[in-house]
Amino acid sequence: MGILKPALFTRRDALLDRLAQRHVYDLAIVGGGATGLGVALDAAARGFSVVLVESHDFAKGTSSRSTKLVHGGVRYLAQGNISLVREALHERTTLLSNAPHLAQPLAFIMPSYKWWETPFYGIGLKMYDALAGKAGLGATEFLSRAETLAALPTAQPDGLKGGVKYWDGQFDDARLALALARTAASHGALLVNYCRADDLLYEDGKIAGLKCVDTQSGRQYCINARCVVNAAGVWVDELRQKDGATSSLERRATPAMVAPSQGVHIVVDKEFLQADVGLMVPKTADGRVLFAVPWLGKVILGTTDTPRNDLDREPMPFKEEVDFILSESARYLRRAPSRSDVKSVWVGLRPLVKPQDDDGESTKGLSREHTVLVSRSGLVTVTGGKWTTYRAMAEDVLDKCVERGLLKPSPKGVTTHLKLVGAGDAGGKAHSICLAPGLHSYGSEQALVQSLPGADVLLCAGLTHAMVRFAARYEYAIKVEDVLARRSRLLFLDARLAGSLAAQVGEILLNETGINPEVAEFTALAEHYLTLPY
Repeated sequence: MGILKPALFTRRDALLDRLAQRHVYDLAIVGGGATGLGVALDAAARGFSVVLVESHDFAKGTSSRSTKLVHGGVRYLAQGNISLVREALHERTTLLSNAPHLAQPLAFIMPSYKWWETPFYGIGLKMYDALAGKAGLGATEFLSRAETLAALPTAQPDGLKGGVKYWDGQFDDARLALALARTAASHGALLVNYCRADDLLYEDGKIAGLKCVDTQSGRQYCINARCVVNAAGVWVDELRQKDGATSSLERRATPAMVAPSQGVHIVVDKEFLQADVGLMVPKTADGRVLFAVPWLGKVILGTTDTPRNDLDREPMPFKEEVDFILSESARYLRRAPSRSDVKSVWVGLRPLVKPQDDDGESTKGLSREHTVLVSRSGLVTVTGGKWTTYRAMAEDVLDKCVERGLLKPSPKGVTTHLKLVGAGDAGGKAHSICLAPGLHSYGSEQALVQSLPGADVLLCAGLTHAMVRFAARYEYAIKVEDVLARRSRLLFLDARLAGSLAAQVGEILLNETGINPEVAEFTALAEHYLTLPY
């Protein structure tokens, strides 16, 4: 299992004691999703003093609700966005190398039901290979009908002409976020979840820090910082509007930066796919993309892209979205999944960026999906983008901070070969993320997990008492939801089973932390993840 390496404790009282100390940080970050955590790690690895606050749990929002793909973006290639695809393919390789226990290559089959689909899409995917170059994960292959069914035995055989096999990556998004947080902490950063940034501090009209509150106790804190980065995902506009109201001479309203769009995912048993390859349909009946992805012993079906006006923390899927996913899956799978087969359904809100006019300066270019803005007061806001390019986004944010004189110049590229927590030698080849979770999910920290009380006491397959204790002691977990949604991924895999374990997990957490683990709240949330609109 590899050498037992020291891990940092994440006792909440100790973290809050550090937060209360008088200190001027180089960088304060609001938002503990992929983007904020990526910025925290890059800055800490460069030697900056860093504090990050997150109003809920790390990766509570969009960053735990992706399609679990580390990809260059086949659809961007079809749009002719070559520079974005090339960057994403490069970052894909970096991510897979730095966290092999959490991110791995995955083959996809694109079945063809019309004679022209195999050559048409196959040629495009050969271009995908060419753009990847040495960063490629495997060569694209043209498959016959028999070869397609051999690779994907549950594909709908009626009318099948053949297929194309290509390679991308998959990952465990929430655990990767946690690895970023813990790696940043190992480089000296202070990260605090359940700590909401309520307002901004100013000196002579310029940003000088944050006012925040511990949502568990109500205690308030003031954080002084030379630079503040707003990385709150779809919620960035709340802080931007507070900044605009304070710093704008005309007291004009700050225009919204984000137009949220929701993506729905449905989870069913692995029997619907019966293969360690993904299924990808580039153009469904209404022009959307459909994925069936083997993940942690289940299959993810999705996704949708539906505009949404509200910013609910737990949005519900629309009936039309569920109908689309199930009906389109039925067209391409031998056995059609029904509503009764759904083990969990979750919704993520994507931060799609609106064009900006005169509110600061935009760095959005054709090669990027994300946007970095710096307001007149010096508030740095970043949003948009995707998980695959989180590291490049972080470098862009710090580049802008340096360019505007908010941080001192420092060498970039420090995270290119920086292994994340758990990526050390775990005593052999990493287990496939297609397989059900278990001790192997902890990579090189398996021995540390096994050293804790209850290592041989199962709550369910793949989850022990020791894993809950590990989450409380080393992974910032204080609530049942933290454990069963994002340390274990059980809520996303089998919501009913997750709900049934709430009381047991809560008892262990209470014993470890002394903090109310909110058992009843999680039980209600588990029901939410089982609810389909009719």
